[in-house]
Amino acid sequence: MASPFDSQHADVAHPWSAWQPAAGGKGSKAAAVSLADFDPAAKPFSRGNKAQDKAAVEALALELDELQNRLYADRRYKLLVVLQGTDTAGKDGTIRSVFGRMSALGVHVVGWKAPTEVERAHDFLWRIHQQVPGAGEVTVFNRSHYEDVLVPVVNGTLTRAQQRERFGHINAFERLLSDTGTVVVKFMLHISADEQRDRLQERLDDPTKHWKFDLGDIAVRQQWAAYQSAYETLLAATHTRWAPWTIVPANSKTHRNLMIATVLREVLRNLDLRYPPGDPALEHFTVE
Repeated sequence: MASPFDSQHADVAHPWSAWQPAAGGKGSKAAAVSLADFDPAAKPFSRGNKAQDKAAVEALALELDELQNRLYADRRYKLLVVLQGTDTAGKDGTIRSVFGRMSALGVHVVGWKAPTEVERAHDFLWRIHQQVPGAGEVTVFNRSHYEDVLVPVVNGTLTRAQQRERFGHINAFERLLSDTGTVVVKFMLHISADEQRDRLQERLDDPTKHWKFDLGDIAVRQQWAAYQSAYETLLAATHTRWAPWTIVPANSKTHRNLMIATVLREVLRNLDLRYPPGDPALEHFTVE
């Protein structure tokens, strides 16, 4: 399958192209990536103010609902959306705002946790493959198989050689999905360290959000630089034509939703989705 972003105007740069890793040399992988080059506070898709942006998100969510109906009826494609980001980056909020209008019949959200004992007894992609979308479905990964090239690297339980091997497995796996009709779109929700601190403190200050807080988040926060470096490595290694990454400036929750919804609308529009033809015998049928 071609790139999820391909359209009849393939020679025209998309407005989010500046937020994707740069193409590498002869291969399909990206060149080196520095997250410092991507401002997490930027709002390149803003319509002017927060109220306008919120209205645009709601309108896009309704349009995505209609496009998802067509995807479900068309049955030629599947859509896998990967949401990656540090703690508090906004994966849950994105799911509520961008996908909340879609029918539960055709949308499935998977929140990935640490692998179980049974899952660890298999290869690291075994559990992932079982949750990819079927024909006509949208599946959203809240975290994903990319945790397996982040956490163990930062914690020192995976060598660089093993990491490179896993990158190759991931690229081949996503190529398999693409070749068999799955449109793979990956978003890295990019927030600043200061924004994360504020969001973690907000959870502590609000009793209704204490359930979201985990002391483990503080330990991970202390590894901020190591995780940023690990993200830069994986973005460069796994940004491919068939499964591209888009880095989403996410300090603004509203703009984050607006950008992701805009990208997904374009991706689904490019599929030229259509409803299947009806039964000719029903053309003049009247219900008595």
